[in-house]
Amino acid sequence: MRVLRPEELGEGERERWRELRAATDAPRNPFMEPEFSVAVARVRPRARVAVLYAGGQPAGFLPYERGVLGQGRAIGLGVSDCQGAVLAPGAALETGELLRACSVSSFAFDNLEAGQELFVPYAAEEHATYVIDVEKGYETYESVLHARSPKFLKTTLAKERRLGRRSGAVRFVFDERDPAVLRALMGWKSAQYRRTGRRDRFAREWIARLVGRLAGTRAAQCTGTLSVLYAGDRPVAAHFGLRSASVLACWFPAYDPEFAKYSPGLVLHLRMAEAAAAEGIGMLDLGRGPAEYKDSLKTGELAVYEGAATRPGAGAALHWLSREPARRAHGFVRTRPRLAALAARTLKGAARLRRS
Repeated sequence: MRVLRPEELGEGERERWRELRAATDAPRNPFMEPEFSVAVARVRPRARVAVLYAGGQPAGFLPYERGVLGQGRAIGLGVSDCQGAVLAPGAALETGELLRACSVSSFAFDNLEAGQELFVPYAAEEHATYVIDVEKGYETYESVLHARSPKFLKTTLAKERRLGRRSGAVRFVFDERDPAVLRALMGWKSAQYRRTGRRDRFAREWIARLVGRLAGTRAAQCTGTLSVLYAGDRPVAAHFGLRSASVLACWFPAYDPEFAKYSPGLVLHLRMAEAAAAEGIGMLDLGRGPAEYKDSLKTGELAVYEGAATRPGAGAALHWLSREPARRAHGFVRTRPRLAALAARTLKGAARLRRS
């Protein structure tokens, strides 16, 4: 086994990574492609990838980050929506042995994909990630929405028409390249984080820089994609995510609050689903975490996992003390709707106080 910085991988190794990924039954999520790990490494100096060998050929890859005290974490933890190792079928490997070879005492994850046999046994929680299936085309998806909630679809399309009458013809661009619109999206998203009392991700320099790098990434299985809904010449909603040939990973959606009554975010997602289907993409991954708009749009769910694999020693104890109490407290609140609603109201109240 060798441990490298992701950008040190040769093209042959990257191609082998893609081949191994293509051989799995898992959805081709772009967060699991080498291009995402390389982009993270450009803004996170402690990013690494372990390359496993069998018969002199690469047989697996584990992208990760190593902390100053030797604690490991999935690469891009906190923003990556799909995590784990990319291994050849039937690869024989022991988790503790892998961690030792990577010189880490633990491997933390919060969006581990299903089927990751090395790490799923160490999961503390299972979560649902919500998906839109457009494999059979957008018309079929619309018919599913209509059958499940005809009022939702009718109301959303009516709002789209009203938006056009009020502000100019509504148009949608699936792959916009204007950096000014990306900056506008990040501004809307930061304001949304602050309104809801959540930590502003774009206030963290490395995340803003990562999005900027990925916006310029153009690879067959990992392409940064900025989708924009315009009314007239004005952007009213936008989304930045990553797409492969078969999966659009939805990442950062936001809209201009001035147009909130027209539900531009919902309209945007319907147009994204339509454009994705036309491109041959079969699935939109909306990410984990409950949200009203996801409940309205989803056609199904996939399992993802949160937890950490550890090996015995002081590092494992340090990981437990630094993460587990907070994780368990959050889990306790999430599973109790009344407490979760109270927590959300408290966060919004605190945000209003900070703005006043």
